[in-house]
Amino acid sequence: MKTHLDTVSSFIVGLIFGIGLIFAGMTDPSKVIGFLDISGLWDPSLAFVMGGAILVGLVAFRFARNRTMNFLGGAIRLPTKNDIDKRLIVGSLLFGAGWGMAGFCPGPALVTLGTGAPQAIIFVLSMIAGMALFEGAERLMSARAVAVEPSDAPATPQ
Repeated sequence: MKTHLDTVSSFIVGLIFGIGLIFAGMTDPSKVIGFLDISGLWDPSLAFVMGGAILVGLVAFRFARNRTMNFLGGAIRLPTKNDIDKRLIVGSLLFGAGWGMAGFCPGPALVTLGTGAPQAIIFVLSMIAGMALFEGAERLMSARAVAVEPSDAPATPQ
């Protein structure tokens, strides 16, 4: 059950994240595309932003691994799956293609959406449409898998 404190802390963490993205210039698609253009005028600044995030994450996860509850009393649920499968690879390729073409990833796109920038509006709407298409395809495939599975009931002789 979410408490008022959870909501306030989520807001504060999201605000810090958004401000950090703005200060780092990650809401500017040309900055991101400049980082991805390793054969042209490469801009390494995003690597420093990612490195800083990884460093903070390493420290935070080191502490979280030894805890069962977060600082607000909620349960800590760390991921347990660490295998590399086809879904991860395909998803990574699709994410990277979208990132490279648009210069946005979801976090910076949502922050930029707050400015009313047309490219952020189009990106976020497209992202939501892609998520809806994925959910629809997943449900369709699950329904087909259930329909194809053999019955658990014993076969009756004829």
